[in-house]
Amino acid sequence: MRRSLLATLAGSALILSACGSNGDSTEEETTPAGDASTIEIEDNNGTHEVPVPPTSVVATDNRTFETLYDWDVDIAAAPMPLMPSTVGYIDDENIVDLGSHREPDLEPIVEVNPDVIINGQRFTQYHDDFVELAPDASIIELDPRDGEPFDTELKRQITTLGQVFDKESEAEALNGDLDAAVERVTSAYDPEQTVMAVNTSGGEIGFIAPGVGRAIGPLYDVLGLTPALEVEGSSDDHQGDDISVEAIADSNPDWILVMDRDAAVAADDPEYSPANELLESSEALANVTAVQEGQIVYMPADTYTNEGIQTYTEFLNDFADALEAAN
Repeated sequence: MRRSLLATLAGSALILSACGSNGDSTEEETTPAGDASTIEIEDNNGTHEVPVPPTSVVATDNRTFETLYDWDVDIAAAPMPLMPSTVGYIDDENIVDLGSHREPDLEPIVEVNPDVIINGQRFTQYHDDFVELAPDASIIELDPRDGEPFDTELKRQITTLGQVFDKESEAEALNGDLDAAVERVTSAYDPEQTVMAVNTSGGEIGFIAPGVGRAIGPLYDVLGLTPALEVEGSSDDHQGDDISVEAIADSNPDWILVMDRDAAVAADDPEYSPANELLESSEALANVTAVQEGQIVYMPADTYTNEGIQTYTEFLNDFADALEAAN
């Protein structure tokens, strides 16, 4: 139809010019804009088309909070009881509080109308609720997957978020920092030395199992650590497994790696017992090599609520410092 009209009006240069101009303008506004407004990313659940840049972001995965804050990402809603006190979002009164994972209040999701939800960790169980409440949102889940190298999984998360928020170079730098920290530890660590990982909570010392235990467990495989003790049926329980302090002492580890769970959530409690006091004043552990040699390395205080790539990089560099000093 348009070609017929142009042929009919071939004698009018002015009309030809106008028709050509309007046609080109329409094509420029519609075709390229659609292609540039989304990117395709891969997460734990498959492939998603994600709007870039997102206009309303909800974040529930506390592994990501520090990264998003450092990248100046505005988030509309988050589970504020899980927000680490060390991340600046904690003071942002504009963020809608979704509550804790135990008693969440998910309805405000409708109000903030997100186009991206970064879900994970303690909120993974609410994936289907988010689908129902925000059917048009891209729900991204990047928790480390079982059976995959833990350090690679941390970097996968950061790489993907870098694509979503146009922070590829920043993501590359974070991943490089983690790789460098891993390299420092593996270069300084002697596999002849045994390692014990523990978790302190409620004044008790729990066993963190190699490979599966919370926070530190996956690092055994990443770093090639030699376990001082392996227990059949170990779990990833957030308080550690109930193994006697005497059993830990009998294994006589050369190094003890520690996550103080309560430091992140109960440090203001008058009953709080810091991990260093529990370990270093324990009569049962007094003759353990790691205690006698001062070879105890503590994860950052906010680890329990901030298990992101920065947390692990800091901890691994602390471990590397201790290993290098002992050599």
